Amino acid sequence: MTTPSATQMAPRRKVHLGSSAMVVEKRADGTMIARHPEPLGPYPSKTSERLDHWAAVAPDRIFLAQRDGTGPWRTITYAQARASVRGIGAALLTRNLSMKRPVVCLTGNDLGQALLALATQYVGIPFAPISPAYSTMSQDFGKLRHIFGLLEPGMVYATAGTPVARALDAVMPPDGELVVAARTDIARPQTLLGDLIATPVSDAVDRANARVGPDTIAKILFTSGSTGVPKGVINTQRMMCANQVMFAAVTPFLTEQPPVLVDWLPWSHTFGGNHNFNLALFGGGSLYIDEGRPMPGAIEMTVRNLAEIAPTAYFNVPRGYEALLPYLQRDAALAKNFFSRLQAIQYAGASLSQPVWDGLEDVAVRTTGERIFMMSGLGSTETAPGAVSVTKPIDRAGTVGVPMPGVTIKLVPNGGKLEARIKGANITPGYWKNPEQTAAAFDEEGFYKLGDALKFANEADYSDGFRFDGRVAEDFKLSSGTWVSVGPLRADLIHHYAPLIRDAVIAGHDRTTMTAMLIPELEPARALAGLAATATPAEVFAHGAVLARFAELMASHATASTGSSTLVQRVVLLYEPLSIDVGEVTDKGSVNQRTVLAHRAALVEELYAATPGMRVIVPAPKGSRP
Repeated sequence: MTTPSATQMAPRRKVHLGSSAMVVEKRADGTMIARHPEPLGPYPSKTSERLDHWAAVAPDRIFLAQRDGTGPWRTITYAQARASVRGIGAALLTRNLSMKRPVVCLTGNDLGQALLALATQYVGIPFAPISPAYSTMSQDFGKLRHIFGLLEPGMVYATAGTPVARALDAVMPPDGELVVAARTDIARPQTLLGDLIATPVSDAVDRANARVGPDTIAKILFTSGSTGVPKGVINTQRMMCANQVMFAAVTPFLTEQPPVLVDWLPWSHTFGGNHNFNLALFGGGSLYIDEGRPMPGAIEMTVRNLAEIAPTAYFNVPRGYEALLPYLQRDAALAKNFFSRLQAIQYAGASLSQPVWDGLEDVAVRTTGERIFMMSGLGSTETAPGAVSVTKPIDRAGTVGVPMPGVTIKLVPNGGKLEARIKGANITPGYWKNPEQTAAAFDEEGFYKLGDALKFANEADYSDGFRFDGRVAEDFKLSSGTWVSVGPLRADLIHHYAPLIRDAVIAGHDRTTMTAMLIPELEPARALAGLAATATPAEVFAHGAVLARFAELMASHATASTGSSTLVQRVVLLYEPLSIDVGEVTDKGSVNQRTVLAHRAALVEELYAATPGMRVIVPAPKGSRP
């Protein structure tokens, strides 16, 4: 028996959690229905009710903050936010904006986008925040053209016009109005957001707000789509409001005191734009916009922000924690501030590797003497985003929790797994102008087909919740008929090769053996090779020490393999940038397994060639050393 470490023996910081109970009904055909025993409580009919409430109850409390160009925080109180939102709303009502001509945002998180989004929700005009990558990183603007063709927007917002000038030239409708936070020198008429804010407020704003209800479309959020073509997910007021009440029921500690968030996650995605933004709004909290990113040269801004602002909860994707952890480990003052009032750490978007998990707990215990509650969940853009949430302490990544109140999950046997389908007030009514995809997304009982597989963490105690069991569409069979569960294998590879890779693409459909394209991390490999910062990726990943280490890790992974469904016999290092334009990678960094395999078909063939090519790595011979 392994002796628990000092970190594992440390007490957990106490937080108030909801019930972890789950009721499961088993049908004769093998289908199971799982739900929370508690009903969904009452929820507001629209997000503006919470803005109005906090503007009256806590008018001087900071709602939103962002650093200005000189470094200090520029803050907006709840009273100021409401006044600005109503002014913008009055201006919007004088334009010809509607379901047929919504408002679009092209740039990243900023105070202007927050106020404009709230204003559209206040007066009932759909708002579509588009990933900035589609305007700034794309080479052909193909995805952006598709989105603008679907939306036909009447107004486009950008913090400033210069960074998106080329995109505007490519997609801007002739009759569209460009609104900017700061006017820039581009050859296009620009309306200042400040002028919208200054619009006198008439009774028309209150009449428009009175017409907004639970079924009013609040947002259209675009997903990357498995085909590479973005789909517009309709987000209603009901979805967002009900989902916040669901979260409050299972994790009440998040709103028992006004939450303080320091957050970079994009508002063009449901995690940052729905979960985090609305958590601050519904709880009367303060959201500090973090302009840092989990990458070299940008993580430093996040570190600076967290050294100043102590969050009560912290939300990030695994890559964000990987980038932040070294700073927490070596900077005691940063760790002291970060953990000082932190109640929970939540990851989403992918599985958090165990070394990073353990590292966060070690720093927390060293700094505070306590472990911090680690949590995750499961959902999607179509679920607003939460459907399943962790409600009891867990020690490893992979557990996603139990259905939240008001959520019903149907578990359908599929290829040896249980495919999850979901019903509840938080579920989208469908996709924007796409009845075919909408119909395909729901089954005959009206359950949304999530596409993820779940399994019970403990068959003897359902309160231990579900574990994530991969994406159903990614799984495949070897020619022997053996099923390969891609999700768990991918997570295992990321953990085994840490910190040398950030993702893996698994090949082997209808083949006799399984191979993989590993997406490597440059800096750890460069350090392993002892090369200068000027060394190119090709030089780093062809270095003998790097190749030998990968061969050794392949051999140790093979030794631990339980059979052909987990045995990876050859790998290549896919260090060339993945393409956002063809859909190999989404704007938030998620890798599309199917698209990479299709686009890199020649590299897949190289993996299976009778004589392995120069890039193919095979396991190191037993007993060898790099």
